[in-house]
Amino acid sequence: MEDAIDVILAQWRRERPDLDLEAMGVFARLARAARLVEDAVDEVFTRHGLRQGEFDVLAALRRSGPPYTLIPSELSEVLMMSRAGMTNRLDRLEAAGLVSRALDPADRRSFRVTLTEDGLRVIDAALADHATNLARLASRLSPTDTTTLDALLRNFLSP
Repeated sequence: MEDAIDVILAQWRRERPDLDLEAMGVFARLARAARLVEDAVDEVFTRHGLRQGEFDVLAALRRSGPPYTLIPSELSEVLMMSRAGMTNRLDRLEAAGLVSRALDPADRRSFRVTLTEDGLRVIDAALADHATNLARLASRLSPTDTTTLDALLRNFLSP
């Protein structure tokens, strides 16, 4: 079954038969798949009033377990982002009533970020819809293909 990428590759092979274009097809399809997933994920998060980064913060707090509290440096490390970027996300989430910040009793130079009841409700609902959405997308593949793709991507991304 030919797709648009096959057409592009055929054109390049005609024009530049000297080049190995196998990887170009793989990565073009990977990029298209990433855009498809990003669009579907953004749609779910938007329904819950969240952006990807805000979801990530709420999810990190939720995964930490009760009392769903971390310090900003832990959040920055888990999410692999700068502290300045984390401050912006936390400001938005606090303004929306999804997290609260309080001075850390163990270190008064720092503070603790905690999911509020609304934050817990929002992340639990968003996560359920997100998981369902990703399962819907993955259903385009057989279980064997999903396992194979996961293994291939894990191998590709390993250091």
